[in-house]
Amino acid sequence: MADIAEIIAALPSVTKVELEHGELVAHADRAGIATLCEALRDHPELRFEQMMDLAGLDWPQREDRFQIVYNLLSVSLNHRVRVIITTDEVVPVPSVHTIWPVATWWEREAWDMFGIAFSGQPDLRRILTDYGFEGHPLRKDFPLTGYVEVRYDEERKSVVYEPVKLTQDFRNFDFVSPWEAMTTLPGDEKAKRV
Repeated sequence: MADIAEIIAALPSVTKVELEHGELVAHADRAGIATLCEALRDHPELRFEQMMDLAGLDWPQREDRFQIVYNLLSVSLNHRVRVIITTDEVVPVPSVHTIWPVATWWEREAWDMFGIAFSGQPDLRRILTDYGFEGHPLRKDFPLTGYVEVRYDEERKSVVYEPVKLTQDFRNFDFVSPWEAMTTLPGDEKAKRV
């Protein structure tokens, strides 16, 4: 793993390489992510042929509030790396869909859920929310009220828009395990007693 870390640390745009919980993590500059990903894919000792997924994280108190995490896998050499970059709400991240075509799906999801824009991505359409949906629901500052939900009404035989209702009924928790009161567990009566 140390050899792989040294190779990755020498690639362009990499700012830091570390081992977190036994996994290799590379931090990189946003502007050079496409060049870095291409190098990770094409380097003969790395060969990260697959992008397993792309995830977004929202840290609203930071200047660059979004982290974009690329999880890459080398099937032929059996190793993984996590590449992390940051961006804000305005500056787009270079798309990597020409390196790994599957990135289109993940970039669309990050745009739809967080509002992270990807430059060079030809298909930034909503993927998980409705066409008329406003906002990005996985942002930490997304309001929980004031929006509408869409559902199909079987009685009306049409799609209906209704205000979002996030209700939580009052519950009384006694925090007593139901197993503590049982002296005989189900199935014990069938066991042989010696």
